Amino acid sequence: MFRNLFFRHHLRNRMRDCSGHEGGGRSRGPKLFDSGALRYVVLQLLAERPRHGYEIIKEIEQRVGGGYSPSPGVIYPLLAMLQDEGFVTVTPEGNKNLHSITPEGKAHLDENKAYADAIMDRLSKKDRAGHHDIRTAMHDLRSSLLFTLRGKRLSPEQTAKIRDILRRTVDEVNDV
Repeated sequence: MFRNLFFRHHLRNRMRDCSGHEGGGRSRGPKLFDSGALRYVVLQLLAERPRHGYEIIKEIEQRVGGGYSPSPGVIYPLLAMLQDEGFVTVTPEGNKNLHSITPEGKAHLDENKAYADAIMDRLSKKDRAGHHDIRTAMHDLRSSLLFTLRGKRLSPEQTAKIRDILRRTVDEVNDV
């Protein structure tokens, strides 16, 4: 019981910190899910069919087109919380646990159908390839800059050249 209370507290604080509304969590850009919305995504996926935790993570990642993947540190405590609330049952299956929605979980999902449908619709409307490709390119640029700046001392000409490239890039993106 203590473990489940700890996970529930940890999950609520993690969701609050990442939401940007409270606490001192780092902002990682726009959030795909509002605090608490992920529970409806998980319940909806379990309503489709029973799943292992890893399958839930991968299914969410696939539906978003690879642009987001919830961490095990969010999914597994959420599954434990849903189990505590009576919305999910767990069946050991080898070294994994198979999670299934209960009739109470299905009723809760049905009571919040409009909200759950809106969340699932938002998942399906994400610009899957475009946003992911842009995010990948941004990470590549950042990595390249950090590698260049850490590895050597740049001349004033090299510094000016990199600055000019970055400013032109910003201007071009703003013109899109």
